Amino acid sequence: MRATEFWEDYELIDCSDGERLERWGDVILIRPDPQVIWKTPKTNPLWKQANAHYHRSSKGGGEWEVIKPHPQDWTINYRDLKFKIKPMGFKHTGLFPEQAVNWDFLREVIESSRGQGCGENGQVKVLNLFAYTGGATVAALAAGAAVVHVDASKGMVQYARENAELSGLADRYCRWLVDDCEKFIAREIRRGNKYDIIIMDPPSYGRGPGGEVWQLENKIYDFVDLASQILSDDPKMVLINSYTTGLSPSVMSYILGSVVSKKYGGKVTCDEIGLKTTETGMALPCGASAIWTQK
Repeated sequence: MRATEFWEDYELIDCSDGERLERWGDVILIRPDPQVIWKTPKTNPLWKQANAHYHRSSKGGGEWEVIKPHPQDWTINYRDLKFKIKPMGFKHTGLFPEQAVNWDFLREVIESSRGQGCGENGQVKVLNLFAYTGGATVAALAAGAAVVHVDASKGMVQYARENAELSGLADRYCRWLVDDCEKFIAREIRRGNKYDIIIMDPPSYGRGPGGEVWQLENKIYDFVDLASQILSDDPKMVLINSYTTGLSPSVMSYILGSVVSKKYGGKVTCDEIGLKTTETGMALPCGASAIWTQK
């Protein structure tokens, strides 16, 4: 399992009986997590001192119970990056902290490829699909890449722009697009646009701005095959991340190998990504990633 060592403003303090106990800056939250099927004792006193607790509803969804006053939104740091945190519906906070391990890897690839991209003056061009609140976008901008950020939600694209501004990166080149990712790629193929790095974090199920239905298991292979058509002649990286149960790292690895490696060579790695738990020292699995790299 891959997990970052560099978080200071985020901490997974403990997890038990379907819930996480987390610190986001100075705010303590309790959120549900279906992976946490063990029922170890909740001995840490912070279980009883949280600022807010998200409770799932038997009818679907849920709501936040505010226990102690806390800001409506606040900022946390990851290394030299800054992100806005805001408790929202469906237990979300606007950031997936486990993704930091992928942000670090992305930055390393971009920084080692300076002057070798297909952009102006050799700038590395990055396409971030299903880009949510822009964690990977901000990391890529900080590393010096030119980025195209695509998400179907207007609100999430605006949120991502705010994260770039918080990190002092508002002047870096980024196109912020509210669009259906599949339709956007099809247009990029017709326009002849190319990218050195493609990142995608597709949802298990969703709808595009025009009501387009997305179901990951039925779409992922064809989508990766389509996206591979806008890779540059000398691509650097393709990353697929998934939170879909049943879509294992090995399956995503096989897709990248059969689509991208077949054309460009290179290598594919895959693994779970996770977060280390302070209380036990164990790592909580939080998703899966497969990464193709040229080297």
